[in-house]
Amino acid sequence: MSGLVVAAAQAESRAGDLASNVATAARLVRQAGARVVVLPEAFLTGYDASAFAGALPTVDDLAGVVLDPLREAAVAAGATVVASAALARPHGRTLSSVVVGPDGTTTAPYDKQHLDGDEPDWFVAGESGASIVVDGHVLALSICRDGSVPAHAAEAAAAGAAAYLCSAAYFPGGARRMDVTYAARALDHRFPVVVAGLTGRCGAHTFIGGSAVYGPDAEPLARLGDGEGVARAELALG
Repeated sequence: MSGLVVAAAQAESRAGDLASNVATAARLVRQAGARVVVLPEAFLTGYDASAFAGALPTVDDLAGVVLDPLREAAVAAGATVVASAALARPHGRTLSSVVVGPDGTTTAPYDKQHLDGDEPDWFVAGESGASIVVDGHVLALSICRDGSVPAHAAEAAAAGAAAYLCSAAYFPGGARRMDVTYAARALDHRFPVVVAGLTGRCGAHTFIGGSAVYGPDAEPLARLGDGEGVARAELALG
């Protein structure tokens, strides 16, 4: 067994202000003191129609200087950062996981498969699951409503995931559903779940935070309310 220190980080994101959000993400990574840091859904671009309707970054854009502050923070911390952004892909717009490695490499390996609310007005759904490997551990990626679809985590577990990482954005009134959802995924598959929730105001919306790390028994190892912060825990993974 080995210990993997993980963190779910939350803060307010500014709609359409990529540079500001990257700076905030870098600050959270420096604060986290973790090997893996998960950030909320669409944190880099902001979760709001004004951002979704505007010019979105491409994967090539994220390989450029705009993401340098986050890359520098990841390298300095020796951390793998699972961020999230609305992206312009060749086949359409997506809500995606953006992963920055401890060597500064940047990839966008996962697109949200289960769109929610008015998201289908803006985005196309991803077609397959994805995972990353950190210190030999397979960590599955998910974005918000993916976690509410039991088959999504079941497929990740069947593919050998040792933990389930989720970038999320929940509106007021969703706190109980958020807690039950991710605790259930942990209990279903006896693996830890790390969920980072957007908080504060972003464009026309308000979000509730609620970031947490759940152990395989569904008990919260760390949890936040609606303020900026980091939920940090050490996971014993086989």
